Amino acid sequence: MPTFYGTQVDSRLMLGTAQYPSPAVLEQAFRRSGAGIATVSLRRESAGEGAGESFWGLIRDLGLPVLPNTAGCHTVREAVTTAQMAREMFGTDWIKLEVVGHPDTLQPDPFGLVEAARILSDDGFKVFPYTTEDGVLAGRLLDAGCEVLMPWGAPIGTGLGLNNVYGLRTLRAQFPDVPLVIDAGLGMPSHAAMAMELGYDAILLNTAVAKAGDPAAMAEGFARALEAGRLGYEADPMEPRDMAAPSTPVIGMAFLE
Repeated sequence: MPTFYGTQVDSRLMLGTAQYPSPAVLEQAFRRSGAGIATVSLRRESAGEGAGESFWGLIRDLGLPVLPNTAGCHTVREAVTTAQMAREMFGTDWIKLEVVGHPDTLQPDPFGLVEAARILSDDGFKVFPYTTEDGVLAGRLLDAGCEVLMPWGAPIGTGLGLNNVYGLRTLRAQFPDVPLVIDAGLGMPSHAAMAMELGYDAILLNTAVAKAGDPAAMAEGFARALEAGRLGYEADPMEPRDMAAPSTPVIGMAFLE
């Protein structure tokens, strides 16, 4: 199982807590998924004093490590301030860092992301940066103090899967010893299996589960796909080939004249 900043988690699935139709459905999805980490938003927790306390109580009852995020932040200052507030509220120095650079694609701002990552790392945070599959940006984030990288599969909430398989495969090869998590854009369990087959360590989901007709069943589907994909990766799969090759040997077969 993956290890993040010296902490081993019990599952390769990180699951978000937003957009579920009810708290009961959220809890069912987590129970059936066996998720190892719950991601939470400071904005969600602070929506109302009563509602926030009820939500936080539900998350505590799950007994999982919590990964707060800076979702919706568009500037370095906003992201850093949100992270500091989240550390105080949730009692953890883990932070999923988002610095949004484009309002439509929600693509990370690479310059702001690196700057915020450096500030937070220097302040003792363990930063999980939401980034793209760009190898140069990945290197800058590692230099800034990050020990985990979370490249997107596709824009947040689109369900498109892995848009740039080549780029993601290259990133895995470029940083073989860095924990890599696919964050955003996955829509089906098959996308999760593909991420595992590329050698990624975990995935982070929210919309694909929360917006499914049966969130609990979809959460379990993703969990099973992660297991299958990882088993396939660890089994050292055959290399693809252009020409056909018979699976049954021709030596010893009878020839008819």
